[in-house]
Amino acid sequence: HTSAGVEQREIMLLKKIGLIVAIAFVCTSALRAEDPRWLKGNIHTHSFWSDGNQFPEMIAQWYVDRGYQFLALSDHNILSKGDKWMPYATLAKRGGEDVVAKYIAAFGKDWVTTRGKPGTADYSVRLKTLEEFRSKVETTDKFLMIQSEEISDRSQGGPVHMNATNIQELIPPVGGATVREAMTNNLRAVAEQAKRTGKPIVLHLNHPNFGYAVTAEDIASVVMERYVEIYNGHPGVNVGGDDEHASMEEIWDIANTIRLVQLGAAPLFGVGTDDSHHYHGRGSSRPGRSWVMVRCDDLDADAVTTKIQEGDFYSSSGVTLRDVQYDAKKKTLTVGIKPQSGVTYKTQFIGTLKSVDLSAKPRLDKNGKPRRTTHIYSKDIGKVLGESEGVDATYEFTGDELYVRAVVTSSKAHSDRTLPNQAEQAWTQPVGWKN
Repeated sequence: HTSAGVEQREIMLLKKIGLIVAIAFVCTSALRAEDPRWLKGNIHTHSFWSDGNQFPEMIAQWYVDRGYQFLALSDHNILSKGDKWMPYATLAKRGGEDVVAKYIAAFGKDWVTTRGKPGTADYSVRLKTLEEFRSKVETTDKFLMIQSEEISDRSQGGPVHMNATNIQELIPPVGGATVREAMTNNLRAVAEQAKRTGKPIVLHLNHPNFGYAVTAEDIASVVMERYVEIYNGHPGVNVGGDDEHASMEEIWDIANTIRLVQLGAAPLFGVGTDDSHHYHGRGSSRPGRSWVMVRCDDLDADAVTTKIQEGDFYSSSGVTLRDVQYDAKKKTLTVGIKPQSGVTYKTQFIGTLKSVDLSAKPRLDKNGKPRRTTHIYSKDIGKVLGESEGVDATYEFTGDELYVRAVVTSSKAHSDRTLPNQAEQAWTQPVGWKN
């Protein structure tokens, strides 16, 4: 070989090595930049098993078709177990005269179990159990059903409803002389089942403003509770409050501030849900209004529930996030947004400072007597500490914050509003509160 030939071969070899290194670098960078896996799910839904107006597998298929990865049917004080028949007249009154026909068209005549003769009072349909219809809607690593129950209790004249996600056995409402006692008793019943079965269960407080039954002070005091709905798609649960009542998001901030300042307790994680009851275009409590996005690699009931327990999720009513990161060393909260064409985004960092004045005064009725509702607090609770436009936003902690959370609001109107001028949003969990 000539020296020129050797030199040429070496040059070609170096080029090949360089190309391999470049490809490896690109692949490694792509892996590092890969977005985390977020699983989309709704954990508050109702069917014919309680007061919904649709068959459970029809509801599940609605969520499958719209790209959800998991769903928890949470009927009131009942699991989708056992033998339950419903008269056609009841089904038609709730879901429309063609409700059974649609059911048969979707799943086939052989799937639908009936008894009696059509057109008679005896004509009924048997509701399929969760174990029966799982196979119709679940797909490995694509869609999962999680067993749930809405433990629907009452105390002090108002509803106290709590959703148990990944429950294994039915838990009847335990009750209590006060709202706080009822919450505590139901939390203990769920904790006992979780310990006995070895299964993680999330018990979140539903719609505190439903009947204005649960106050921020109640939620703060029951420190066993770690999750509260901050947005619920049912138009009747008073998400935005009114002139005499705090909104659900304000309740969240007040309760978290009381916990951190006065009780030395961890704050609550905020949950977004549909609380859907109505399908077929009949009724106002419709699906698809709010959900949770859980950072989880495994589409498994225990794994998803554990991630929710850890607070590794955010809630949304339309905005999708690429990532949410809290860096405890750098003391930063960073939010990345998956943009939609033609849509702009504003991120507000909400929090309360350690110097906050926690004095409060009760709201009075027309006779000057205190109402049983959330008290009036300083506007410094849950105030805007920072704001950013665009698809990336970072908040740098100063050391004065009790906690900080982010709210992303888009310029896009919500597709099915329950609040005036409602836009699509996303809510992250409070961070920075651990020492």
